[in-house]
Amino acid sequence: MPFASPIRLYNTLSRRVEPVQTREQGHVRMYVCGVTVYDLAHVGHARVYVLFDVVKRFLEAEGARVTYARNFTDVDDRIIDRANATGRTAADLGAEMCDAFTADVTALGCLRPDVEPRATLHVPEMIALIEELERAGIAYRAHGDVYFDVTRFPAYGKLSHRKLEDLQAGARIEVDEQKRNPGDFALWKAAKPGEPVWESPFGAGRPGWHIECSAMSARYLGQPFDLHGGGEDLIFPHHENEIAQSEAASGVALATHWTHVSFLRRGADKMSKSLGNFVTIRQALEQHPADAVRLYLLQTHYRSPLEFAEEGIGEAQTSIARMYETLQRADASGAPAADCAEAETCRTELRQALADDLNTPRAVAALHDAVRAVNRLIDAGRAAEARGVARALRESAGLLGILQRDPADALAAERAARASAAGLSDAQIEGLLEERRAARKSRDFERADQIRKQLADAGIDLKDNPDGTTTWAARR
Repeated sequence: MPFASPIRLYNTLSRRVEPVQTREQGHVRMYVCGVTVYDLAHVGHARVYVLFDVVKRFLEAEGARVTYARNFTDVDDRIIDRANATGRTAADLGAEMCDAFTADVTALGCLRPDVEPRATLHVPEMIALIEELERAGIAYRAHGDVYFDVTRFPAYGKLSHRKLEDLQAGARIEVDEQKRNPGDFALWKAAKPGEPVWESPFGAGRPGWHIECSAMSARYLGQPFDLHGGGEDLIFPHHENEIAQSEAASGVALATHWTHVSFLRRGADKMSKSLGNFVTIRQALEQHPADAVRLYLLQTHYRSPLEFAEEGIGEAQTSIARMYETLQRADASGAPAADCAEAETCRTELRQALADDLNTPRAVAALHDAVRAVNRLIDAGRAAEARGVARALRESAGLLGILQRDPADALAAERAARASAAGLSDAQIEGLLEERRAARKSRDFERADQIRKQLADAGIDLKDNPDGTTTWAARR
């Protein structure tokens, strides 16, 4: 019998928010489609992988075991074309970009999946699946290629909720006289000059795109598994085709639950390599700390489009700096942490938000409430309770993958970055801060205000605490 996991998510298949059902109690098997490794991953990719990173963190915090598989597509027309254009092999380019992707998402704070299969290492499983479809009379050969006959799978279109004839009319289907039907898709492609080649019962060639995920998910998660995720652009044709080939071969569902993340947009278009309107993860992290990028991506619900805006990430960066300032302020009291109602509210609100269709905007709001509570308790002289809320704040933020650095280190890095951007050295900023403290002490408020304005013009705000010390919060 199926078991309910601790989280409810929108299911593209049923068009409802419902509990993620699992085959094994306490164990969630999750597959997320990975990148095609012909170039560096962009922030649109990051939105997907940060989201499912939070799913994994939350489920594990709730006591579930998670087996998370995320693949690499390392054989594809775009990889081959890029490799040939640069005089490299597709294998070399793919390996380099796999390593680059891993480095970038790790720098973004994403946990490593339990399994990261590469398509080129699982071609035998793909061949076996194609043979099964051919024996069932659903796959057919045509001049060295092998196609899936979509008319032989009556449920085709059930994920995208459209009829086969509508899908064929609306999709960009390559005109190919070898196909029986316009919507048939390639399972195997005959060998061509300059392309990677594997031997198979169908002749020399390479696998099509869709077959890889069906083969690899079954290899590592079994069938059916519990949760399949990816960007909404994969609903059709990729995920629709995965369902067709997997379920036609096995007679059982591929996955119980399908969850898709909406586009990150730039203007009217989604962020995309093909449109050239993308910002790579690496570029974003050169300008902003990982905490800020993650917070920016999580402030909007995953089922709503998000407009990419540098100023939005800058605002998230300011929020992160102020959260770290609050943690540092709580630590400075030296009082032992004591649990209190505000601490329990933070934990409860955040976990309830994530359990309810991964409502990350509500979760972020709970963090901001906790920050205000910490500062209010410190101001009221209740340092132990303030540290208790600060501890809950850090624990809860960890489910979003943020606020896990030492506050002093995080603020020092933030300050150094702002000093560089402002054309000031860290020592110069320290000097100005010290001069302002002295001016305030001697009641030279005119000079103090001049320094405040000088730093504000450079993008650095000052904040005077009730105890008379001066801290700062950088802004864009």
